[in-house]
Amino acid sequence: MKLATAALLIAPVAAFNMDMTFSLGKKKAKAAPKKAAAKAKPVGGASPSAQAWANAGPSTALPFATAPATLDGSMLGDFGFDPLGFSTVPVGPWFQGIAGRNGSPSDLTWYREAELIHGRIAQLAVVGFIAPGLFGTLPGNEWTGADAYSYTNPLEAFGKVPGLALLQIFLFMSFLEFRRLRIIQEEGSSYQAGDLRIGQGEGRYNPFGLSYSPEQYEEKRLQELKHCRLAMVGIFGLWAQALASGESVTDQLGAGLAIPSYAAKAGYFLPEGI
Repeated sequence: MKLATAALLIAPVAAFNMDMTFSLGKKKAKAAPKKAAAKAKPVGGASPSAQAWANAGPSTALPFATAPATLDGSMLGDFGFDPLGFSTVPVGPWFQGIAGRNGSPSDLTWYREAELIHGRIAQLAVVGFIAPGLFGTLPGNEWTGADAYSYTNPLEAFGKVPGLALLQIFLFMSFLEFRRLRIIQEEGSSYQAGDLRIGQGEGRYNPFGLSYSPEQYEEKRLQELKHCRLAMVGIFGLWAQALASGESVTDQLGAGLAIPSYAAKAGYFLPEGI
C-alpha cells in the first residue's frame, strides 16, 4: 500500500520534470549578435552640374558672366546664355521613355525641344494678341452670342469664348503633341529637336515647296530659334500690359499714334498760306 501510494505521488512529479525537460530542450539558442553592417562608402566625384560649372568658359551673350561647359558653342544658336544652369542638369526619369535612357535623345536635345515648342506657341500667341485688333474679329451667332468673338483683349476674350471652341483648340493641340511624341519615339537618339516632319525633305509635308541649300537651311533654323526667343519675351510683355491696362495692344498703340485733336488747330496760329 505504501509502495502504491508513493508511486502515485512520484508519477506526476516525474511527468512534470519530463515536460519541463522537453520544453526546455526545444528552446531556441540565442542568436549570435549581428555584426554591424558596413557603412556604405559615399560615391566619389562631383555632380554633372558641378563639373560643368568647374569647366565653365566665357559667355558670348553675357560678357560679364561665364557659360557652363555643356554650352560649348557646337549647338545651333548657342551663345553661352544659361545663367540658371538648366543645361547642366540631366533630364528627369519622366523623359527617359519606356526603353530607358538607352537610345533616347540627349539632355541638351530635350532642352532645345522645350525651347522650340514654347517659342512656337509664343509666336502664335503674339499673333493672337495683335491680329484681332488689326484685322477684326469673327462674327458671332445666336448659339455663341453675337459678341462672343468681338473682344480684342485676349485676356477678356478667353472668358467669353464658348467652351466648345476652347475644346477644339485643346483637341488640336493634343493631336500635335501625341504626333510629336510618336516621332521622338520612332527616331530615338537621332531625333532632331523641333522636327515635326514638315518642310523640305523626302517624305515630309512640304506645301510651299521649300528647297534650301544646307547653308540656307541652317540659317533658317537659326532665324526660327531667334524668333522663338523674341516671341517668348514679347508675349510676356503683351500679357502683363493687357493685364494691367485691360485693353488690347492695338488699342493702346492706336491711341499713342493717333493725331490729337489740338494738332488740327495748330494752323490757326500761323499765317495763311505758309
